[in-house]
Amino acid sequence: MSVRPAHFAIPELCNTTALALLVLFSQLLVVVLLFAGGEISWVRFGLMSLFVQWVALVSAGVLCGLRGRLARFSLGVGTTLAFAVVLVVTAVIGVIAEWALDRGGDAWARIAGQMVIAGIITGLFLRYFYVQQRLRLQEQAELQSRIQALQSRIRPHFLFNSMNIIASLIATDPDTAESVVEDLSELFRASLNEAGNQVPLTEELDLCERYLRIEGLRLGERLQLDWQVQKAPDTVQIPMLTVQPLLENAIYHGIQPLPEGGTIRICVEYEGDEVAISITNPIPGSLQQQESEGNRMALANIRSRLNVLYGNKARLDTRAMEDSFVTELRFPRMPATA
Repeated sequence: MSVRPAHFAIPELCNTTALALLVLFSQLLVVVLLFAGGEISWVRFGLMSLFVQWVALVSAGVLCGLRGRLARFSLGVGTTLAFAVVLVVTAVIGVIAEWALDRGGDAWARIAGQMVIAGIITGLFLRYFYVQQRLRLQEQAELQSRIQALQSRIRPHFLFNSMNIIASLIATDPDTAESVVEDLSELFRASLNEAGNQVPLTEELDLCERYLRIEGLRLGERLQLDWQVQKAPDTVQIPMLTVQPLLENAIYHGIQPLPEGGTIRICVEYEGDEVAISITNPIPGSLQQQESEGNRMALANIRSRLNVLYGNKARLDTRAMEDSFVTELRFPRMPATA
């Protein structure tokens, strides 16, 4: 798959981690330049460190301030402007350094040399960021395809069962049949929604209730539900169709194989800045059904979605207990911006 970024993008340089790496790399560059030629002394090392750090930090500050504006330009224009910013900063600091030190000689030649070195380093950095941007966009495009495949997948037998339920209820209980049609239409609407779209947690839980109502009509008393849900704040959002596939797995791999059925417990809690959602279902004799290919695929897709939106701040874990299987989802309370 080939992905070509449409706009130039500079990574966030104004945070503690980025600045620490920038200072470290700049100091390593000073060491290389020190041993590349000329007198080796603490005075020269100190002056070079001061100059390089000033160039690096001021350039990072200016690029941070222009980050939003540069993102509006095409790749070529944005790269040229970022390159020009670093050269201008290097020239200005070089002029100030020559004036302060008053070393005499050909000051402009020294400034030109400094700009050449800064240009080479900047070119390498911009090339690195360009490659990273392409890889990130390619990963996102591939993930979007997997997300769309997950959201568009409604099990055929679930659809057929739902239609059979509707057909059997039309003559005897038209109101319930109409309710099933409404619930099924909402599930289809969600499955066709834009991939990765985030919705309030209350909307996702409402979608889960609609799904479970349809399955309840099919399974009858075999399906028991235990809702333990704290009231969700309006600011809590979640990628659409994240919890519903977990409930689908719990029914098809936990309840359906058991002739007597069982209870699915849905627990939603808020622990500090995290939302914790756990789904517990009975184990039908062995773990083989829980480890089926379909179950693993759904879990892998959801983990990928969470990773793109929240990074390592979200996780999806599963564990088998003596007579039950627990799926636990944790993610930040604040909406993701990725």
